[in-house]
Amino acid sequence: MRRKLNCVLLVDDDPATNFLHTRAIKGADCTEEIVTAENGEAAINYLQHRFNQGLPAPELILLDINMPVMNGWDFLAAYTQLPDWQKNQSKLIMLTTSMNPDDEVKAKTFSEIKEFDYKPLDKAMLNSLLQRHFPELI
Repeated sequence: MRRKLNCVLLVDDDPATNFLHTRAIKGADCTEEIVTAENGEAAINYLQHRFNQGLPAPELILLDINMPVMNGWDFLAAYTQLPDWQKNQSKLIMLTTSMNPDDEVKAKTFSEIKEFDYKPLDKAMLNSLLQRHFPELI
C-alpha cells in the first residue's frame, strides 16, 4: 500500500472552491484527512491546535489570497513566525483567482510558498503537484 499524506489543509472562504478541491483530493486518494479553514486566522488556530496536541502539521496546505478576517498575506505573516521545525513539515501552495501580477511577484518573496497557481485545483493539476512535491505517493 502506498503512503498517503497525513492531512491536507484547504484555506479558502469559498464553499464551491472547497467542494471542488475536496473532490479532486478525494479522487486522488492521497490523504488521510482533509480540513477546511475559511480564513487565515482559522488556519493558524488549527495549526497551533495540532501542534499543541503533538500532531504533525498538514503535509499540504492550499492557500487562497482573498479571504475575510485574515487574508492569505496576513496568514503568511503569522505562518512565517512559526518555528522552522513546524513550517518544514508542510508544502504550502498558493492557489488564487487573482489576476494581479503583483501577487505572484509577492508570493515569490516567501520561501514558505512552494508554488503559486490558479484555481480551481483539478485532477491533472493535483497529480502534477503531487509528482513534484510528494513523488513517493505516485
